[in-house]
Amino acid sequence: MGKILVTGASGHLGRKTLQHLLKRRPASDLVGLARDPGQAADLAAQGIDIRKGDYFDYGSLVNAFAGVEKVMLISSAPFVDRNAAHYNAITAARQAGVKHVAYTAIIRREGSDFNLSQTTGPDIFAEQTLMASGLIYTIVRQPAFLETFQFQFGDKVYEKGLRVPAGDGKQAPASRDDIAEAQAVVLTEEGHENQIYSLTGDPAVSYADIARILSDIRGTSVPLVVVTDEQYIANYIADGLPEPFAAFALEWVHGANLGEWGELTGDLERLIGRKPITTAEYLRGTYPTAVASIEAAKGNKAG
Repeated sequence: MGKILVTGASGHLGRKTLQHLLKRRPASDLVGLARDPGQAADLAAQGIDIRKGDYFDYGSLVNAFAGVEKVMLISSAPFVDRNAAHYNAITAARQAGVKHVAYTAIIRREGSDFNLSQTTGPDIFAEQTLMASGLIYTIVRQPAFLETFQFQFGDKVYEKGLRVPAGDGKQAPASRDDIAEAQAVVLTEEGHENQIYSLTGDPAVSYADIARILSDIRGTSVPLVVVTDEQYIANYIADGLPEPFAAFALEWVHGANLGEWGELTGDLERLIGRKPITTAEYLRGTYPTAVASIEAAKGNKAG
């Protein structure tokens, strides 16, 4: 069996995927791609080959993919030319002789016309490019990460209430660690060729559900406060979040309220062989943590 390469090795999701792969394959079979290999020194210390590569440097990708059988393509962050980034990575993989590419997209509801800026269009482009490439593919669609989930409602809910626009739709976030484990399964076991998975958490939750969960954690009522779109963005800007990222967060909230990410597929549980961590379990152990605004916004894509 050939080598497995994971892009975004210095990011959260790429690093966790490689850590789970270490439980399944020897380090000598594993490769990580990073723009700055020094940022993945911890993985190199465990014997993983960390190679320098950039989605916008085609030659670096061809060189990095040499001798690799499978690539886990962690999708690029928003606010860059994601179409070019993913096209370069897929085309370079094919040129280098890679056999199988797995790609991380955001979950989409079948038949929906909801468009998440910076995300939906480029994800569709990448999936179509990969499927037309002649490579074996696996599409690993992902929900909001629990680790960046509070980006949607902030870290001052106990002081201000959970302030979001109106809507009763649900979403099913999952932890990066559970998703990374599922990706390691896809990369090391048979039967995932030319498949599409939606790695939803379980159960799905609405913002009203989240307010109840936080009330239970706090031991006092945390109100759900309905605000306008303009008030939502203003609240985030007041907390220091740049306007483009506040607008991006608002789109996530709109998608959640429409139920765009609420369908439960069971794919994540089947892949990891156990129940994924729930929203309530995660928030009970971690909330509140300071929202690193830009990293939180990027986290759903880059790692």
